[in-house]
Amino acid sequence: MGWPNLVPDCLCKTPITVTVYQADFDEDGAPVPDIVIAGMCNYQDTAHRVLTPEKQLITITGVALFNGDLAPGPPVITDGEAVVYGVAHKIYKGIKARNPDGTVNYTKLELM
Repeated sequence: MGWPNLVPDCLCKTPITVTVYQADFDEDGAPVPDIVIAGMCNYQDTAHRVLTPEKQLITITGVALFNGDLAPGPPVITDGEAVVYGVAHKIYKGIKARNPDGTVNYTKLELM
């Protein structure tokens, strides 16, 4: 049985470049890029503030939605950056929404 696509490709019209980092660092202390993806997403501007566990107030500026699994290698997306409309954003949170059978229906990136 097939599951419906909650973020269909016909709604993904915004060009985006996403770089997902590994948990490791290189000899200079910079994050190591794991995956670089250039494609299309459904991008929504948003503005809300979130208080992190470290008591820092950050502003979420956008949400990028992708059909399917954006980065099939890592089980979760914890760090990286995305370039939308020529503006670089840091990934605050990555979510892989799963179907009941365990496959990834869509990927959501909250950007700051």
